Amino acid sequence: MTIVPSGRSVRASASTDQGVGPLLRAWREQRRLSQLELALRADSSARHISFVETGRSRPSEEMVLRLAEHLEVPVRERNALLLAAGYAPRFPETPLDDPALDAVREGIWRLIQGYEPYPALVFDAAYHVVAANRGIMMLLDGIPEPLRRPPLNTMRLTLHPEGLAPRIRNLREWRGHLLEQMRRQIALRRSESLRALYEEVAAYPVPVSGAEDSLEEAESVPYFALPMRIEHEGRTLSFISSTSTFNTPMDVTVSELAIETFLPADPATAKYLHTLLP
Repeated sequence: MTIVPSGRSVRASASTDQGVGPLLRAWREQRRLSQLELALRADSSARHISFVETGRSRPSEEMVLRLAEHLEVPVRERNALLLAAGYAPRFPETPLDDPALDAVREGIWRLIQGYEPYPALVFDAAYHVVAANRGIMMLLDGIPEPLRRPPLNTMRLTLHPEGLAPRIRNLREWRGHLLEQMRRQIALRRSESLRALYEEVAAYPVPVSGAEDSLEEAESVPYFALPMRIEHEGRTLSFISSTSTFNTPMDVTVSELAIETFLPADPATAKYLHTLLP
């Protein structure tokens, strides 16, 4: 297992030239909050929020951060709000291979290695893989070399017609889940690079072999979440995925890391993985 800094990041598309007021208004409208609702949450007044949004009042640094927190603005975009208000960025963006993040890398390594034989990986805001364990690499056996060149991208690997897509037996459902996940991230981050990735993978042709099966046609199993049913060496393995992030991160890089683990959805899958990767 290797942690590989991708050297890329998702940049916000919003310009700070328009000032902090319009940016805050855009975030508030995206969250479907009224000025009064936001004011109550941020211990302010609707009048003050209105003045900030129209540029009649310059918010303090503390107020910018408070509003950003209640609007659930991503950490990277909080820096953009501070810059637009005339303040210095608050949150650093430390490269993942920097010694300052030794504890983060060690924790990631221990977590996904300890999850073996089940697959687990870590990816950034652009869906680039920064770490993966043996369970993931097992699933990637046979993927063409061009798709495996760094930086690996989870969406390309999964949805490309020469990637995992032909092996996924419920590709229609799983593809829909992934594209909806990307749409939510685009709405949250408003990133042009993320939108470009979405348009690329959404345009991939859907392999007929992978799209044939559906959950209704699969063996009756009481799934508690949407599984990914994927072929591996003549067997159909079933996984339920779970994604987690760091709580209250104070660094842009750390805030954009996501850890995805794949839990066996049936006893046969669990038994096979323990046999394959003891």
